[in-house]
Amino acid sequence: MADQRWHGCVVPDGLLYDVGMNVWVRLSGDEAVLGMTDVAQTMGGRMVAVSWKKTGRTYLRGRSLAVIESAKWVGPFPTPLTGELLEVNDASFAADIAVANRDPYGSGWLARLRASDLAAERGCLVDGAAAFAHYRAMIDERGIRCYRCAD
Repeated sequence: MADQRWHGCVVPDGLLYDVGMNVWVRLSGDEAVLGMTDVAQTMGGRMVAVSWKKTGRTYLRGRSLAVIESAKWVGPFPTPLTGELLEVNDASFAADIAVANRDPYGSGWLARLRASDLAAERGCLVDGAAAFAHYRAMIDERGIRCYRCAD
């Protein structure tokens, strides 16, 4: 997976993105791992708490799978796909609440779900090249400089 970078912000090529929700998607069949983009974790600042939604339930596209509280922001982590929430990354966040600030595309993933309407909703996602073009313009417009939290 190649990384595209702009002002410290990373957008990996091998993922899909809902740029309106600032969420990345790693698909494997009908299962999807979801996380916050590097730009999203930077805009929010250092995370301080995450409240998870219940697994085993179906959530519609746009609904919250978690509530994230950071140094600058409190808000939902929306799902870009309708589906059953299979797993949340509560163990990693319990061990290191800033895991998504340190590694947003790896160990900082937030949720795993089984997509139930992938054929219809796949069109809402863009590839890494399109996401990079979107984020590059957004970074320039808002003066964003991405960073990763340190110990």
